[in-house]
Amino acid sequence: MRIFAGLLAALVASGSAPAPDALPPGFVRLRETVPGIVADMRYAGAHNFTGAPVPGYEAPVCIVTAQTADALRAVNARLAPQGLKLMVFDCYRPARAVAAFVAWAEGTDERAKAEFYPRVPRSELFQRGYIAARSRHSAGSTVDVTLVPLDLAAPRTLPAGAPPVDCAAPHGTRFDDGGLDMGTGYDCFDVRAHGDNREVGDAAIANRRTLSEAMGAAGFAPYSEEWWHFSLRDEPFPGQVFDFPVR
Repeated sequence: MRIFAGLLAALVASGSAPAPDALPPGFVRLRETVPGIVADMRYAGAHNFTGAPVPGYEAPVCIVTAQTADALRAVNARLAPQGLKLMVFDCYRPARAVAAFVAWAEGTDERAKAEFYPRVPRSELFQRGYIAARSRHSAGSTVDVTLVPLDLAAPRTLPAGAPPVDCAAPHGTRFDDGGLDMGTGYDCFDVRAHGDNREVGDAAIANRRTLSEAMGAAGFAPYSEEWWHFSLRDEPFPGQVFDFPVR
């Protein structure tokens, strides 16, 4: 964030400020570098655990570091012979969005509880590791992903007025995002979402293994509490926090 702020100030002073949608050096829009990848950017809309669009997400666009984009391209190349590819749910996350999650967790709005955290008290979301005051997403090299068929062209959306369904309900019963059975839906605050959970069934366990192996081969490390969450081990901005908007 400090690097980008300094560069921006220098450009403004020289009379050559970047366009409003310009990205900091080292960042790219994934759709421009990995053709065919599907993005279901949940925080740009209301279908997420807060029940509303999240501050900082002005468009449903996946932004990552250039190194992360290269690694995701390698993952898709590895998955293609199996008739699969990645779909991303979240990529770079502005610091203001992380702050909004913290504020939400300390509030009383539970409109999305029935789908995303039906068995977890709101007061325990921090201690269980589902929400944090600082996120590696804000450095641009962490992504939330799942496996989808190679021919899936666009993410599926929740029909207007559809009743909430438990994110840990059986595949085919919970919201169908177009992906393979991974045992739970995305952002499911539940023990079944832990990567090593064995209650989700053989199909989901095998699919999680396929995802984890493909991501691991490209240099990503998993997060044990969330099967969808992976961080690039050799990230270019370790420990840094950015806050430019997603647009």
